[in-house]
Amino acid sequence: MGKLFGTDGIRALAGEFPLDEKTVRTIGASLARQFTQSLGRSPRFITGRDTRESGGWIEQAFHAGAISEGATCESAAVITTPGVAYLANAFSQDAGIVISASHNPYYDNGIKIFLPDGKKIDRDIESRIEADIFAAVVSEVNAVDIDSSRIDEFYASYVDHLKINVPGLSAAGLKIVIDCANGAASAFAPKLFAGLGAEVIAIHDQPDGRNINEDCGSLHLEHLRAKVVQEQADLGVAFDGDADRSLFVDEMGKIIDGDATLWILAEYLRSHGKLANSTVVATVMSNLGLELALKSRGIELMRTDVGDKYVLDSLIRTGSEIGGEQSGHVIFPEISLVGDGMMTALLLLRAMTENGVSLSQASSGFVQYPQILKNVKVAEKRPFSEVPEIASAAKQVEYELDGTGRLLLRYSGTENLARVMIEGKDQAVIEALAGRLADTIGRVLG
Repeated sequence: MGKLFGTDGIRALAGEFPLDEKTVRTIGASLARQFTQSLGRSPRFITGRDTRESGGWIEQAFHAGAISEGATCESAAVITTPGVAYLANAFSQDAGIVISASHNPYYDNGIKIFLPDGKKIDRDIESRIEADIFAAVVSEVNAVDIDSSRIDEFYASYVDHLKINVPGLSAAGLKIVIDCANGAASAFAPKLFAGLGAEVIAIHDQPDGRNINEDCGSLHLEHLRAKVVQEQADLGVAFDGDADRSLFVDEMGKIIDGDATLWILAEYLRSHGKLANSTVVATVMSNLGLELALKSRGIELMRTDVGDKYVLDSLIRTGSEIGGEQSGHVIFPEISLVGDGMMTALLLLRAMTENGVSLSQASSGFVQYPQILKNVKVAEKRPFSEVPEIASAAKQVEYELDGTGRLLLRYSGTENLARVMIEGKDQAVIEALAGRLADTIGRVLG
C-alpha cells in the first residue's frame, strides 16, 4: 500500500489521483466513518479553501463523501489555513479540513486535516484513509450543496480572534505594504491592518483562481521590496497562498526572514518574562546567526528536522513558547498550535510599536551568516557516516570551519539528492568547502 499523506497532508496535481473527484469523496467518507466509530455519533466537519480554481469542486467532493457517511459539513469558503484550524475549535467541530497547496502553483492542491486542538490527525487515521483509497472503498455518493450559510459569522469570529491576542495594538501612523499572494489573505489582511489605523497599500490581492503565488507573495519578495522603498513605507509583509506564514521587509527594503522574525519576537518575549525555559525551537536549516544572537541573550536554539510538524512536536514536548522556520512559519503554542502569518505580523507590529522602534532597529543584533547550499545527484542514499571517504571529508570541513561555521549534510526526502549546506563568516571560503565536499559525494555516490 502506498503512502499519500506527507508532513503537510495530501498534496498533488488537482484532478489527478489522489486529488481526483472519486478519491476526494473516498477521503471524506473514510474520515466520517472513522470519526463516527471513535465518537459514537455523527461527526461535525468544517472546511475552508484558498483561492485556487480547483478548490470549490474538491471541497464539494469532500462534503459529498463525508455526508454520505452521516457527517454534518459546513464551509467557511475562502479562508486561511489557520482560520480553519481556529474555527474547528471555536465552533465545536470535530475536525477542520483545509483545501490548499500552500505556496505551490495554482494547478496543485491539497487536503490537510486538523483536530480542534490544532494538531493534525495522527498517522493511524491517515493510514486507514489510505487503505480505503487503495481498496476503492466508496459507497454511492449523491451530489450535495455546500452549506456556507455562516460565512459572515466565521469570518468575524476569526478576525476577532486575531485582534484579541494583541489587545490595544494600534498601527496608527504606520504605512504598510501587504503582498497577499493572490491567496487566502486577500480578503482579510488589508482590512485587518487598516482597521488598526495603518495606511495600507495592498498588492497581489486580486485572486482569479490561477494567479495564487504567481511571481508574488512570500516566495517572490522583489516586488514587495521595491514597493516598500518606492512608497517610503515603514514595512512590508508578504504571505503565502494559505497565509500560514509571513515574511517581512524593513523600511530600507531589507528582507526580514523567519529567522530574523524569531529573533525579534524572542527578544520581545524575553523582555516581558515570557520565555520561561529560555528556548526557541527552529529547524536544522535556521541560520547560524540566529543561534549566536540568541546565545548572546542566554537563549538556547533547539533544532529539529525540517518541517513545521517537527517544530510543533518539540514545542509541545519542551513547553517552549515560540518556534518556527526560515520560511516565516512561526508557531506560538499559547495562542495556537498552527502557524498564522497574520498573527505573526500583528505580534511583530506589537514588538515594534511598544518599543517605539523601526523594523530595522528591532532586528538589530541578528547578523545573518553567509550560507551556501549545493545539491548533488546520488544513485543511493547511504548514511554519510558509513561512507569513510565522505565522513573523512566532512570531518575535514568542520575542522577548517574551526567553530566559526556550520556544516549540515542531509538527503532530500523526495529526490535522489544529497544536500550540502555550509554557513560561515566568509562566502568565498564556504563556497570552496561546499564545492569540495559536493565533489566527493558525487564521485563516491553518484
